[in-house]
Amino acid sequence: MSSSDPELTARWRIDLAYDGAAFAGFALQPDRPTVVGALREALARALRLEDPPYVTGAGRTDTGVAALAQVVSVDLPADLDPEALRRSLNAQLRGRVSVHALERRDGFDARHDALWRAYRYLVAPGTELAPAAAVAWAVPEVLDVRPMERAAEDLVGEHDFRAFCKRPPDKGPDDPLVRRVMAARWRRVPDLLGLSPGGGDLLVFEIRANAFCHRQVRALVGTMVAVGAGRLPSGIVAERLLAATHDGLPAPAPATGLALVAVGYPEEAGGPSGPAPDR
Repeated sequence: MSSSDPELTARWRIDLAYDGAAFAGFALQPDRPTVVGALREALARALRLEDPPYVTGAGRTDTGVAALAQVVSVDLPADLDPEALRRSLNAQLRGRVSVHALERRDGFDARHDALWRAYRYLVAPGTELAPAAAVAWAVPEVLDVRPMERAAEDLVGEHDFRAFCKRPPDKGPDDPLVRRVMAARWRRVPDLLGLSPGGGDLLVFEIRANAFCHRQVRALVGTMVAVGAGRLPSGIVAERLLAATHDGLPAPAPATGLALVAVGYPEEAGGPSGPAPDR
């Protein structure tokens, strides 16, 4: 059957996680493995659809970026068995993508109904090479988290993030990239699993905003790690937000360490896909 037949289909919300290292990003790309591509193919096989269905995501993630609580919307047969489909998808995707929940939500749009998105970045300071290299950024310097916390405080509110974003193809250099950050913080967490050979704490950056532009979180982390290492002052973030220029800023942090951890929705749309930082 065709997944686009309005007489036979309904809108479904799918909550999923995925290993960013297994894909060349979230969005569909020709001849490259992507999350959307793998999910569309698995849906088409499981439901014996003539054509893979169109999938809308809450937000795109770059190559290597993981997600613990991504959300997509898709039109699928109205009479499907959601639990049977979830099991079929997970069997096909074999751990690269894990479907947590699948429920019918008429009129739901994963992108436009989202109220906020939350990301987490994990840093293993004081080591050249961490066993956690697949999930954290191993930074050789010992970092002072206090100026990093002050820099994070400057992110809260509505700002033009041109200094920390890769410019979209449809935007000129003078076009603002305004985003509203609701919470941003650094915190120490014990390295209970011994991921860092140095044995020190890990650092976690958490940020929640209405939306993010390309490489925004990684650029912010790269700058704040330079602040913690003493290479830049803590006021550099506020200064660059006002100046809207990335001159003198370090390269973005690597994709390793970054994960989409929650997407916020109103209760009538199913509620958030995961917890979010409150501060």
